[in-house]
Amino acid sequence: MERIYYFDHAATSWPKPPEVTEAMSACMQEYAANPGRGSHRMAVKSGRVIMETRMRLAKLFGIANPNDISFQASTTAALNTAIKGFVKSGDHVICTGVEHNSVRRPLEYVKRTRGVELTYAKTDAYGNVDLEDLKAQLKSNTRLVVCNHGSNLLGTIAPIRDIAAICRRASSACKLLVDAAQTAGTVPIHVGEMGIDMLAFPGHKGLLGPQGTGGLYIAPDLEVEPLLHGGTGSQSEAVDQPTIRPDRYESGTLNTPGIAGLGAGVKFILAETVEAIERKEREMIAKLHEGLQGIAGVQVLGPPLGKPRTGLISFLMNGIDASELAFILDQSFRIAVRAGFHCTPLAHQTAGTLETGAVRASIGYYTTSADIDVFIQAIQQIADQYQTQG
Repeated sequence: MERIYYFDHAATSWPKPPEVTEAMSACMQEYAANPGRGSHRMAVKSGRVIMETRMRLAKLFGIANPNDISFQASTTAALNTAIKGFVKSGDHVICTGVEHNSVRRPLEYVKRTRGVELTYAKTDAYGNVDLEDLKAQLKSNTRLVVCNHGSNLLGTIAPIRDIAAICRRASSACKLLVDAAQTAGTVPIHVGEMGIDMLAFPGHKGLLGPQGTGGLYIAPDLEVEPLLHGGTGSQSEAVDQPTIRPDRYESGTLNTPGIAGLGAGVKFILAETVEAIERKEREMIAKLHEGLQGIAGVQVLGPPLGKPRTGLISFLMNGIDASELAFILDQSFRIAVRAGFHCTPLAHQTAGTLETGAVRASIGYYTTSADIDVFIQAIQQIADQYQTQG
């Protein structure tokens, strides 16, 4: 296979640890029965592997009861469950100016269909939320604050503890939902210490699991209506959806092979430690940031060099369309990036790039310093070529 320099980890991580593939293959070949639907040994083994994954996730995120985690098909599914299942008519919701469409669209939906009031807190061009404005937007009926932990465009890391404290001081009824799509597995998260009431996360990014996996943590004192209703393998005689967790939020057959792979990915993360992974990614992304910043005609978005950011950098190059630049990187240098609007036009509007889009380069566990060198050299070569043509 031709060597690919993969810089699209913010979309999905690749490659996966060998243990992930092995766990999924073992499931498919040895015990891929329906978990919770039978008492035979294959079904029991499926259920045990799912519970082991749930327990590993609880350990990773500082969650006391693993049953407060429900498996979802994606972060998007988790966010839809949290938002549509929690917010009611007459409620007020606040989110930031850098949210993904997986937050913005469900919020706009409940605004349109349920009469929910929606406010966007001020966010600067670097992606930093104005905490004073957030405080000022709070009302007596503010039911939910939603924010991403890390911007998928700018890499900005939100001060979750500060935001949670603002919610707590406002009202015991004001809860915090965090979108951890860009931070789960790469930035430390402890729901109790950080004051998180609901946490939506993907399995296929920083947790190194397969696509089609994710989850939602719901604090034990919260009541969230399930998005789906159906078979759960429990309380089958009841007309209504079970009240016990996690069954209440897991209608239908779970993705057992995917969850087995996710469990292997989380086990890998726990062994390496999130703290060590974060240090490595901070070093790599700082090198990439410094290299890009030193190339004439390149504009880097997000926090300035030296400020914390997740493992991604979005940028523009004078004189060349973002999509064209991504195409050249792929075709001429075998470098995979993502260009366009990254499902977050709201963040592009905040950053001032709604008319242009941007190129996003994102690193992962297996990115090396040599890979960074290749990327910087490629951008320099393209920049030199376009300056010569100009």
